[in-house]
Amino acid sequence: MSSRITVRVVEPRDYKALVTMLVALWPDGTTRDHGRLVRSVLNGKPRSILPLTFLVADRDDALVGFVEVGLRSHANGCDPIRPVGFIEGWFVIDALRGEGIGRKLLAAAERWCRKQGCRELASDTWSDHRRSVQAHKALGFDVEGTFVNFRKRLR
Repeated sequence: MSSRITVRVVEPRDYKALVTMLVALWPDGTTRDHGRLVRSVLNGKPRSILPLTFLVADRDDALVGFVEVGLRSHANGCDPIRPVGFIEGWFVIDALRGEGIGRKLLAAAERWCRKQGCRELASDTWSDHRRSVQAHKALGFDVEGTFVNFRKRLR
């Protein structure tokens, strides 16, 4: 008997599990920093001038994944005249990857973006994150070029 996956907007009861997943996805960030972000979204005041939310995948009252989705003023390859939906983060626990949970999360993110008036959805990942690149392509994303980030320290 398989468990049912429900995708819904994050709730206060999800705080600890969501922060744990954020740390797993972005270990360079601190638990405190990730916690601040989650609290700001839960309080309806995300640290963003454009809308931003977390959608979570719930199985048997346990979180098994999330997508952080928001609006951006622009994204590579997208119409520059209107805001674009943007996947800021996307995560499914290792043991359940490949079972369609990521697909359900992205479908929910697409619905959220359409309700915000978006006609496009964008995302990014590191070029060496092969599983992420493959997952994006499998869900209909097109690669919109590659680029190199530069930084110069000013003295």
